Amino acid sequence: MSGVRGGPAAEFAVAVRTQAWLGEGPTWDGDRERLIWVDILNSRVHTFDPSDGARTVLATEQHAGAAKPRTGGGLVVNLRDGIGLYGPDGTFSWLHREAVPGRRGNDAAVAPDGALWAGTMPYGEQTGGGDLKRVTGDGTAVTVLPEVTVSNGIGWSPDGSLMYYNDTPTRRVDVFDVPSQRDGSSGADVSGRRPFAEIEEGAGYPDGLTVDAEGCVWVALWDGGAVRRYTPDGRLDRTVALPVPRPTACAFGGTDLRDLYVTTASVGADPAAHPLAGSLLVLPGAGQGLPQPAFDG
Repeated sequence: MSGVRGGPAAEFAVAVRTQAWLGEGPTWDGDRERLIWVDILNSRVHTFDPSDGARTVLATEQHAGAAKPRTGGGLVVNLRDGIGLYGPDGTFSWLHREAVPGRRGNDAAVAPDGALWAGTMPYGEQTGGGDLKRVTGDGTAVTVLPEVTVSNGIGWSPDGSLMYYNDTPTRRVDVFDVPSQRDGSSGADVSGRRPFAEIEEGAGYPDGLTVDAEGCVWVALWDGGAVRRYTPDGRLDRTVALPVPRPTACAFGGTDLRDLYVTTASVGADPAAHPLAGSLLVLPGAGQGLPQPAFDG
């Protein structure tokens, strides 16, 4: 049983027991009713079907920060040297290649308009060594945020008017205004960056996030051993303690999008003290998620 404050009791289960070095980026693929997630440092893309436990593993040529479904089938992957595409038949091609020594792709998310927002980070986590780009299906890439350090969680409010974002070392979840594209603005024209929630000293660092149907923001806390839920006004609403020190990201999945899947990391964890570190965990019935769009490319 997980420790829960500010909400009903929630029992976690182990969806996939494994020891991923850096499990990340859970995404529910609604068309195929499966969860996609990555093990960044092992260069693996995993899928998991909760209906029958079926799993697949795709080995990538480079560290894979995130993988998302495409509208026509296959995957878009945020790799070390840029954005790659896997076709339904497994063939690979580059969509946007931008190799920067000492840098790799990290977390990514697909916006309501079908564009991919893909972050990078330096392997040494040097301040300002990463960025956040918006990449469209034709390969056009626009840098929206330069000089970030560890680009992480990205998500949108249910009406698409707000975007949430984590640069992990800041210990903040920030929020941006997203203009309507009906007024001629591009999807990259986010503005008004401001703090949404701050993680206090000793509680860990904000990693991946997801937004639920009520507009609440769920954040995995690296080195915090927990997932938190914040209301749309930035108030801490719920804390779910987990049996691992480094949860990395969370996403709703299952046929009704009510189960919260949480990826975790084994890197830096004592396997004797934390045998589930690196496993894919799930909190059944944790809330109500939103359908996630596929990459339009």
